[in-house]
Amino acid sequence: VLGKGMTPPQEILFPPEKICMDWRQKRRPGAGLYNLGSTCYLNVVLQCLTYTPPLANYLLSRQHSRFCRQQGFCMMCTMEDHVRKVLYSSATAIRPRAIIRDLKFIGEFKPDIPGDAYEFLRCTLNAMQAACLSGSSDLDASSEEATIIHQIFGGFLRTRVTCLNCEAVFDLYKVFLDVLLKIKGASSLTTALEDFVTPKQLDGRKRFKCSKCKKKVAASKVVTVHQEPRVLTTCLGRADDQTSRKLSQVVAYPECLDLRPYMSEPAGEPLLYSLYAVVVHTGHTCLSGHFFCYTKASNGEWYKMNDVSVESCDIHTVLEQQAYLLFYAR
Repeated sequence: VLGKGMTPPQEILFPPEKICMDWRQKRRPGAGLYNLGSTCYLNVVLQCLTYTPPLANYLLSRQHSRFCRQQGFCMMCTMEDHVRKVLYSSATAIRPRAIIRDLKFIGEFKPDIPGDAYEFLRCTLNAMQAACLSGSSDLDASSEEATIIHQIFGGFLRTRVTCLNCEAVFDLYKVFLDVLLKIKGASSLTTALEDFVTPKQLDGRKRFKCSKCKKKVAASKVVTVHQEPRVLTTCLGRADDQTSRKLSQVVAYPECLDLRPYMSEPAGEPLLYSLYAVVVHTGHTCLSGHFFCYTKASNGEWYKMNDVSVESCDIHTVLEQQAYLLFYAR
């Protein structure tokens, strides 16, 4: 087996043993967020990250800002302030002004133009990752993946390609912060995950250049989760590749997910995850409509968060939604 892409980091930027997966403090849910134009896509992501226990614990401890020497915009300092404001506010809703002000540093977003929650999540995590690396130069790629952001959201996927001519096996490991799943024809999260790890044939135009055969050959490719993340974020891809229309079908998802069947080593102890946040998109097309979310607060109760509104709800309501983003924690 020839493998590449997983070398141990030379420097651990954040020690994993310091990550606390359970809430350090239990309290009622925090404030809702005002929609400042067309910013519901941004509000849902901020709320889901605010109720991600290991991230909130870290941000509330102010470990980043105490040592931050970043001049100007820093996404970690911005998120520290935001999470503190939301969770400690006596107001029923707050305005996420600092995030709106610095939108151009996070990605290609404008407050008055509707955006995509998945894209905003990816850009926010990338901006937080960049903030964790500011001031650290000459790091190897593996050390860059040892930040608090990668320690919480990061895992590794293994792509295993087997040459059908000489049977040589090639492994490539790639870090991920989220998993995008195709849902066309999938009735549940588990069937979408099964499809994700099902071997695919590489032939015709997609033939594989085998370094042993020294030519393009038919091959089989299988992607599996090689190293599981502490927090698993999945996007149920609701844009149809062919038509760009929205796939509005119901995709069932469990409160408790076992990731073990989708691992490179599918035999072994269950790898159990618990659902703690769901982003929902309503509307007939992917480019219009509205986002709201459900999050589990530190008191263990579920709440529907729809911009300024924060309402108590039960798990049955949470599990009956047309989900777009799902957040699971170990």
